[in-house]
Amino acid sequence: METFEALILGLLQGLTEYLPVSSSGHLAIGSHILGIEAEENLMFTVAVHVATVLSTLVVLGGEIFRLVRGTFGPFNAGASGLARLNADQRYMLNIVVSMIPIFVVGIFFKDAVESIFGEGLLVVGCCLLVTAGLLAYSYYGKPRQKEQISLRDAFIIGIAQAVAVLPGLSRSGSTIATGLILGNNKAHMAQFSFLMVIPPILGEALLDTIKAAKEGFGAAFGDLSVMALVVGFVAAFVSGIAACKWMIGIVRRGKLIYFAYYCVAVGAVTLAYHFICE
Repeated sequence: METFEALILGLLQGLTEYLPVSSSGHLAIGSHILGIEAEENLMFTVAVHVATVLSTLVVLGGEIFRLVRGTFGPFNAGASGLARLNADQRYMLNIVVSMIPIFVVGIFFKDAVESIFGEGLLVVGCCLLVTAGLLAYSYYGKPRQKEQISLRDAFIIGIAQAVAVLPGLSRSGSTIATGLILGNNKAHMAQFSFLMVIPPILGEALLDTIKAAKEGFGAAFGDLSVMALVVGFVAAFVSGIAACKWMIGIVRRGKLIYFAYYCVAVGAVTLAYHFICE
């Protein structure tokens, strides 16, 4: 992988991890155009995913610190059951509940899903159209807005994240759109979506690193140079910060429909390329 290619893929990862257009789908398209096999550069994948997590910590660091501090704060006096939890404890519990589906899929079914569906452009194109449908439905549907995310909704949003292991099905798009369809406050959904993906991304990076250690780091790096790795990491980190801030504002303004149009266009072009050129 050349340094310029690492720059392009790093920018794609950072931008599309937060924008609801599928980072995995765009990386698959970008890798195909550049003639790069992602499996041959496993450590690059790990590096750019860790970079996007760090960008989330930069943008939402103050909120994360407040949540962690509140989680260890006092319970609500005189209450019982879940009512004893303060607002921050409830929020953190929702995040934990949302992680259950992706944990189950990631540990037990990820390889099976990838073997069944693969990562070809046909799957990417179809899933981009599904992403567009979710975004459009969340825009045109007008459910009653809830002030708080319930445990039930957190689990359903988590299922959406688990399904989004398919390349082309946007993780942020699926979780945010599902939350909006369930009637959750749009001002809160982007932040919840970005926070709930931090543990799964780090977990996936850890599993990939363990896999690289078992196979030998030489194979995991492939033809990747240290310079290309650093450039990809920095590109994903910087573009991730910009995309994270931008996306929070977009969701609050309710402008997800424009990304639905984009996903339709890219999905259609991808499918056309698959059927005509391959």
